[in-house]
Amino acid sequence: MACKLFIILPCYNEEEVLRSSAEKVLGVLDSLLSDTSDPLSPESRILFVDDGSADATWDIISSLHKENPLFTGLKLAKNYGHQTAIFAGMERALKAGADCMVTIDADLQQDIAALPEFLEKYRAGADIVYGIRDSRDTDSFFKKTTATLYYKLMKALGVRIVPQSADYRLMSARAVRALSEYKEHNLFIRGLVPDIGFKSDSVYFHVRKREAGTSKYTLRKMLALALDGITSFSIQPLRLVFMFGIISFIVSLIMMALTIVDHIRGVTVPGWSTLTISIWLLGGVQLLSLGILGEYIGRTYMESKRRPRYFVSSDLGEE
Repeated sequence: MACKLFIILPCYNEEEVLRSSAEKVLGVLDSLLSDTSDPLSPESRILFVDDGSADATWDIISSLHKENPLFTGLKLAKNYGHQTAIFAGMERALKAGADCMVTIDADLQQDIAALPEFLEKYRAGADIVYGIRDSRDTDSFFKKTTATLYYKLMKALGVRIVPQSADYRLMSARAVRALSEYKEHNLFIRGLVPDIGFKSDSVYFHVRKREAGTSKYTLRKMLALALDGITSFSIQPLRLVFMFGIISFIVSLIMMALTIVDHIRGVTVPGWSTLTISIWLLGGVQLLSLGILGEYIGRTYMESKRRPRYFVSSDLGEE
């Protein structure tokens, strides 16, 4: 039976690159559909997920759908974030009866030419195929360094995450159904997918330079995603707070003992520097600890509301 594939592209204000990206993805899909040795189902689709764009992104998606039925689109009611847009696209593909789905960013910096390799791994029995960058040559020094440190930090915190992986991945319908069982509101798909445990494989791809426009993944969004990853999968920061507390308590006992000894000896030491450093150190540790606790409490509060992850404004597939 021919495999029904959905290629999912989350979009946010991507009017500058959307038509160019659509043409390239269509070329790859047409090639796969015409492959007589192992063809895809003619019901395979390219699904654009508009994550509340403020530009002409949705108009272009609608136009593409009218020009070619292989294109379809899902418009979210507002900007919910990259991870939620990916998840919404996968749920839509699952609803449409997709056997497998591939997610890739709309700017196609992730090499779409690697798509046939993903399908080969899937046909060989893998439910999950990770796309892994072969290098970070196109990234700035800052982004390259912080990304490497982040993956190392996640590993040290005990989070199961594939190093240098991206949101360019293939998942079978079975794997997506398993992913949908995770009910948390703050999604970190890169951490959730390895936690599923199904058979997986990897494909290395080359990162290309963006053809037009600027990346919509700002530093603020990257930091928010990194924080979601840490707080969703590890309680190690809370344990570090506990260790900071122990160390601070031990230091305070030592300072107390030294103060008593100096008082007994009659040594008059101004102690201004020591006092100032102690106040700033303990104050900083306390504020840091409160901040970490606040992040966990805030996320627990948001999760307890059980609000819907997203709302769909328009669905070209249903129309």
